[in-house]
Amino acid sequence: MTDDKSKRNFRDRDRVSADEEYEVRYFAKQHRITPEQVRELIGEHGNDRKTLEREARKLRG
Repeated sequence: MTDDKSKRNFRDRDRVSADEEYEVRYFAKQHRITPEQVRELIGEHGNDRKTLEREARKLRG
């Protein structure tokens, strides 16, 4: 993701950035998991949003 927020494009929506705390918190809240679990998922599966959503659902059972 780019540091300049005005230069973001549609591809940025397909990723969750572990470097952006607000993105991690939002994803965690949205999927009812902890921010630490989000970071672990990103470490294991990469930052593709669809993959992370699928894996987050598995964590919740």
